[in-house]
Amino acid sequence: MTAELVRGQNHPLDRTRLEIRIAAGGPVVSGVTLADERGALTGVEAVAHPGAPRRTGIEVPRQAAVEHRIAVDLDALAADVHRVSVLLALPVGIGGPADFGAAAAPFVAVTGLDGTGIASYTLTDLGAESAVVAVELYRRQGAWKVRAVGQGYAGGLAAMLQDQGLPQAAELAAEIQEAVRDGLARSIPAPDPAPTPPAAAASAITPPEAAVPASTPPASTPPANSTPTTINYRHPNRRPTTPPPPQNTPTPAEAPHTQAPHTQAPHPEAPPTPVAGDAPGRTADERLYNQVWGIFEDLSRTVAAYRSAMDFAQSRLAKELDAVNADPRNRVGPAADAARAAAHDKHARLAAQAREVLDRDLAQLTAEAGVVEPALPPALADWSSPVWHGYRVPGDYPIAVRLGDLRLPECPDLRVPMLVRLPMNRGLWIDSGTPAMFRGEGAPDGFADSFGPDAFGSDAFGPDGFGNGPDGDEPLDAAEVRRRALDTAVTLAARLLAAHPAGELTLRVIDPAGAAAPALAPLLETGALRETPAAGAQGVAAVLGELTRRVDLVQMAVRNQAAESLPPDLDTAEQLLIVHDFPHGFDDRAVNQLRYLADEGPSAGVHLLMVADRAEAREYGPVLDPLWRSLLRITPVPDAHLADPWVGHAWTYEPSRVPEGSQILRQVLTDLAEARRARGHSRTRES
Repeated sequence: MTAELVRGQNHPLDRTRLEIRIAAGGPVVSGVTLADERGALTGVEAVAHPGAPRRTGIEVPRQAAVEHRIAVDLDALAADVHRVSVLLALPVGIGGPADFGAAAAPFVAVTGLDGTGIASYTLTDLGAESAVVAVELYRRQGAWKVRAVGQGYAGGLAAMLQDQGLPQAAELAAEIQEAVRDGLARSIPAPDPAPTPPAAAASAITPPEAAVPASTPPASTPPANSTPTTINYRHPNRRPTTPPPPQNTPTPAEAPHTQAPHTQAPHPEAPPTPVAGDAPGRTADERLYNQVWGIFEDLSRTVAAYRSAMDFAQSRLAKELDAVNADPRNRVGPAADAARAAAHDKHARLAAQAREVLDRDLAQLTAEAGVVEPALPPALADWSSPVWHGYRVPGDYPIAVRLGDLRLPECPDLRVPMLVRLPMNRGLWIDSGTPAMFRGEGAPDGFADSFGPDAFGSDAFGPDGFGNGPDGDEPLDAAEVRRRALDTAVTLAARLLAAHPAGELTLRVIDPAGAAAPALAPLLETGALRETPAAGAQGVAAVLGELTRRVDLVQMAVRNQAAESLPPDLDTAEQLLIVHDFPHGFDDRAVNQLRYLADEGPSAGVHLLMVADRAEAREYGPVLDPLWRSLLRITPVPDAHLADPWVGHAWTYEPSRVPEGSQILRQVLTDLAEARRARGHSRTRES
């Protein structure tokens, strides 16, 4: 049975030699990009297009047309190819629509060489876009899958190629359009196609059925070419003018590398057994890091497909009920009641099928997370992991650290570690604001974060505010939120110290009022924090002045390639500055220095960890907006304010906490202090 996909949904491939069949409402240009595990292209040679239609394992058509067939041999692809993206673009200068919204929705079918349908996708909701990434084939745990993407670009082919990371995007786009125009000039009109025999027509891959017009009441008899087990994800408002896909006729060119043996991927009903570290990477830690991000992305797209399917089921139910109620003569009576019952039954079936697919994918992701979590090294592990009891001070710099966990409401028990690369290119802000602010009363506009592997952006506040306790039992008062915020800062500082080799990270603290002493006790008593926190305006000025000078010196040394000219007493270790109770004790000069450290510090090895309530700095007005936006905001209790970079779901973030009564944090800090004392108090150029 052909799987009819919605945007974001994936489906396993049961073979490696494929055809991708495309049908559009007007002439389109098709192409393919071959990317590595990070989605990066090696250059123009990684793009198959009408000007260069053959690449290893790929062949695309040479001209713009309404129908296309792309030959794919996954076994013939290079070992470093992990993503095969199918691109569609409207040709320029040969007539036809200017954007996809002016034509029928393109239809893509992934089939075997014999025409057996595997998956199909109708690209609905396109408007001003003139180029689109339709689908992608990607490698996951040694098996290939197809994912419906549907990412459109109003900037056309050049914008799409640039987004794929190709520096020569504009030049290649112009070359492709020129090749299309040249091919059109050389072409001759094709003869009228011969009538298709009924048997051949029946075997062809057909797009999903068009939605029933609003004026038609729900029919009790399904269309002749539909099956009860197929879910129709076609948008109910899309015009039913999609042309039929290509018939099952011989391809003009043989698939590349036809001599390659045919191998079967794992059967869809028997997913591969998850293995920890089954992801690309040079080291075990990097493979585990990439695997966690793979789980994060798959969960995001799986839930997006489920939500899209549920939205479709609901819109279809509403439409069919509206059709029953449209005619006043038919609103009541046995026939109307039967039509309403049929509509609700259909909705229930669609919802059940969508949930079944979601549960299947969640079971696989949960199983994978279950084998990955115990294998994570201390820097990436939860504080409750047994790996901490065997902790040893690392000898190498870590690849990342864990800030907490992320989850979605559809699967609250599946928690994805929130990992950030080191060294951090952005400081952290632990928001200690009042619960009223977190419930949405006066929350700053657009002040939340989009969390991704390489960068963080901004989105909007999610639904789970800080007004409730961790279990949603009792509201938290402002004092409790502040206490938890400071505890979170201490826990994160301890994790960052534990992830670095001894002496490679120096901790500094600014506490103008001295209110953080109880929470900082584990750091002070174990010697992890060697200097007492800076207090008062003079202490704030001294620490900020010293770190600002350090950033200036390091930047000058880097620019002039003169590292040997740095002062011999300069601490060359990475610096982590905890700022508590900002803006108390800060004058205008100190505020400017703090902004400078937030912007320039990460590139010079100085990182901020602020514990602050933005509302308390309101007197500075918009002057501090760049500061807040330069930091990654995290929260001391669960809050849905982080958005993923693929779909934009609001993920609930939970800070990583030490289990109640556990002494593991103090033990780890003690081991670190002993290792540092054995090596020497600090790293300087002299040492």
